[in-house]
Amino acid sequence: MTNSRKLLCKPMVLAAAAALLVLWALPRHAFAQDDPPSRVAQLNMAEGTVSFQPAGEQDWVAADFNRPLTTGDSLWADQDSRGELHIGSTSLRISSQTGLTFLNLNDRTVQIQLAQGSLEVTLRQLDSGDAYEIDTPNVAFSLLQPGRYRVDVDPQGQTTTISVRDGQGQVTGGGNSYDLNAGQHASFTGTDTLSYDISNVGAADDFDGWCQSRDDAEDQSQSANYVSTDVTGYEQLDANGQWEDVPDYGEVWVPSGVPAGWAPYHYGHWVWIEPWGWTWVDDEPWGFAPFHYGRWAFVGGYWAWVPGPRVIHPVYAPALVVFVGVGPNFAWFPLGPREVYIPAYHASPRYVQYINVTNTRVTSVEVTNVYTHVDVTHVTYVNENVRGSITAVSHDTFVNARPVAGASIHVGADQLRGAAFVSAPPVAPVRQSLIAANAQPAPHPPATVTSRPVVARLAPPPPAVPFDRRQPALAAQPGQPLAPEKLDQMRKPGEEYNRPTVKYTPPAQTSNPPPKNHPAPKPSKPAKPSKPH
Repeated sequence: MTNSRKLLCKPMVLAAAAALLVLWALPRHAFAQDDPPSRVAQLNMAEGTVSFQPAGEQDWVAADFNRPLTTGDSLWADQDSRGELHIGSTSLRISSQTGLTFLNLNDRTVQIQLAQGSLEVTLRQLDSGDAYEIDTPNVAFSLLQPGRYRVDVDPQGQTTTISVRDGQGQVTGGGNSYDLNAGQHASFTGTDTLSYDISNVGAADDFDGWCQSRDDAEDQSQSANYVSTDVTGYEQLDANGQWEDVPDYGEVWVPSGVPAGWAPYHYGHWVWIEPWGWTWVDDEPWGFAPFHYGRWAFVGGYWAWVPGPRVIHPVYAPALVVFVGVGPNFAWFPLGPREVYIPAYHASPRYVQYINVTNTRVTSVEVTNVYTHVDVTHVTYVNENVRGSITAVSHDTFVNARPVAGASIHVGADQLRGAAFVSAPPVAPVRQSLIAANAQPAPHPPATVTSRPVVARLAPPPPAVPFDRRQPALAAQPGQPLAPEKLDQMRKPGEEYNRPTVKYTPPAQTSNPPPKNHPAPKPSKPAKPSKPH
């Protein structure tokens, strides 16, 4: 393998450019069916109290801003609280007394269960084949175009109101589908039989104004000039650092306000999130994008984040680091530019190519060579000898999701000499690995909210297998997440269909006339049969 300190020669740069052109043409869902999703969600800010519940678990804790969110995860914004999430360039904002669950979050689908409260979505990009669906107790609402949408569910779950300020959506429920266009507001009551009212969008309230101000600030982001807006968390870079032009690497981002001796992947903790496994959660308010995309370089005596090419769809990674075996302890350091990341979790060769080429300037040929021919335990890495780059902790700190910085262990050069590099430490998670050790119990939604059924147009995936049931199998293959087929084998008979809070309603084939007591005009456009995604 070429030494990672050497620069790419001109033919290699051309080859990388050619590879990117091919990847640009691929849809986000071009991977193998059992590859992990290439995107996740992030709760990037909150006012008041926002609580979090991991998929398949019962406990609610205070939400961690930089913890990646995926299928099955739930959030609750308590009284007088609100929060903001991002999935790449898409923003999701929740208001007071709002319960939200990701029924599905993968490369093709974002499906959200909204049992109560207010959700505003600013959808900036919608690719062919993508589906955004919000499921409420009354209807399933599909977002059909980029735009700005708001969905409200009353505390009793009797009525859903939808406002389309920009864009176009389709409502499915009660055996019918109704189109909503920009400037329309609709109210739906009932489930098996719907009554509805269509009017114009009214004046903005305080929540609308807050959402608009957040959108305006995001639209002016300077970082969007340097990094793909599909990099979740990119908008947080503006206020927390500056962009610099560095020889060999081009435009890099340098964090501001970090302490002397600061190094990446040192201030935070590890958690276990499937299907990726061990995942880094950083402490910094900007600590999402630079730890799940791109690479880190030590230039001019300081650390700089080097983003990947501004491709359409970069691939999320749980942590772009190299682990080092140092006796009973666990150590790691950040991957440098042009170095290949080999996932510890199951991934197809195409996925491995894509996650590297979209996060650093490396050719698909180089990725293939490392993936198939090189012994990664003896690769020379550019950051391994940088002073302070290596962080080490005990097994107890690592597996119990404890803060790393205050428990780090010094690792001497003699300990590193001859040490093996691995993709992930061979350690199985315990229940404490699922959330931060210092996470505090937090308010949870009322039982009437968590048990309230919602209407779904798309059939969501099966519920998560509880951790207690997964743990023995995880212990048998330390450090590696379970394959999808193994998880399916753990489900009890019929459990894959056991979603009592989801009432599946297929797309309406015809547009029936509204109920006789319908008090408002018909939708501006008759419903059309919906094609399955």
